[in-house]
Amino acid sequence: MHDQEPVRDRPGRRLTTKETAEVLGVKPETVYAYVSRGQLSSRREPGGRASTFDAGEVEALARRNRRESAGSPGSGGELSVRTRITLIDDDRYFFRGVDATELAVRHSYEEVAEWLWTGRLTPGVTFTAPEATVEVARRAVNALPEHTTPTDRLRVAAIAAAAEDPLRFDLSEQAVLNSARILIPTLVAALPPKPFGNRDDGTLAHRLWGRLTGREADEASLRALDTALALLVDHDLAASTLAVRVAASARAHAYAAVSAGLGVLEGPLHGAASGLAHRMLLDVLDRGTAVPVIADELRAGRRIPGLGHRLYPGEDPRARVLFALLEQVPRAEPALLAARDIVATTARHTSLHANVDLALAVLTASTGMPSTAGETIFAVARTAGWIAHALEEYGERPLRMRPSGHYVGPRPPQPLPE
Repeated sequence: MHDQEPVRDRPGRRLTTKETAEVLGVKPETVYAYVSRGQLSSRREPGGRASTFDAGEVEALARRNRRESAGSPGSGGELSVRTRITLIDDDRYFFRGVDATELAVRHSYEEVAEWLWTGRLTPGVTFTAPEATVEVARRAVNALPEHTTPTDRLRVAAIAAAAEDPLRFDLSEQAVLNSARILIPTLVAALPPKPFGNRDDGTLAHRLWGRLTGREADEASLRALDTALALLVDHDLAASTLAVRVAASARAHAYAAVSAGLGVLEGPLHGAASGLAHRMLLDVLDRGTAVPVIADELRAGRRIPGLGHRLYPGEDPRARVLFALLEQVPRAEPALLAARDIVATTARHTSLHANVDLALAVLTASTGMPSTAGETIFAVARTAGWIAHALEEYGERPLRMRPSGHYVGPRPPQPLPE
């Protein structure tokens, strides 16, 4: 037997007071309050004593109420979140009101992270972790199977670092920042080093370099990696950042909040894009032209990785900065030409600009890094942004990230299943 079609979904039907209250999620008395305020009209059917309501008008009021609830502070079901961290506007983005690309070009990743956290620049700052914390994280990561993904390794390292920190449940700003300054270098140090890459001094970018490639680090490549980290430190409420804020809203400690972000990041629609672009670049380099590669992608029903961004109708500012730096990187020219070929080939049918995933793929493909390196760079970089959002959320009402479910299942009471 098929479920009956909901009354409110039938064209031309009118709703009873009880049905109207269910759609609006209010008590029946509130329905009449809407009528008295002129927000809802009612009428009595001939021969009937009860009021009925136009289904379309009720649904429109319900949608309006949901929109207003989403924008109201502390409403519990909000989809819009107040933040002072990142603004994306008119093909540009800003960290605490300052152009993010200018910050990334002029300052190290650690300096940009400190700006994001505190609103103050700390020239020359570097993040270091106690040897005991690093050792615990390394042992945990080394126990994983060889085929473990980089994001899995980072998540395990974060859990191990949390277990080593007895102050992790202190959510005061200074305690959280102290944990963050230890967590980020621990994530890097816990990754298996490449040959000649087992160093734990210098900038975070220099240490990360030795975990991503066995090639010697040249100045231009290191600068590109450091700038990429700074460019990717935050990007408003991406899916992983929202997960972090939900965890922080429940007062999970900073390590747990970062773990929530890493869990979402591993999804194929979020963190894996640069890896797909990396493999596509290698395919173009192998075939000598982008034409058959693009054709194969489209024939398989896949979108072309590394192109377009829903927040930037024009050029992705992160890609623009990173491509400019890659012009100075030795051995990057073939991958840069392949990236330009991809953009030019797709431009015959659709005007899509290269995004930061394609620029990141040029960096990883031209420096001997694996296809997973972009995901690692992204995760390490974004950890600082997640900490900033967790800190901001700790200052809000607890458990405010609690939307109400809009039930659309069978109307109760239903008979017990046989």
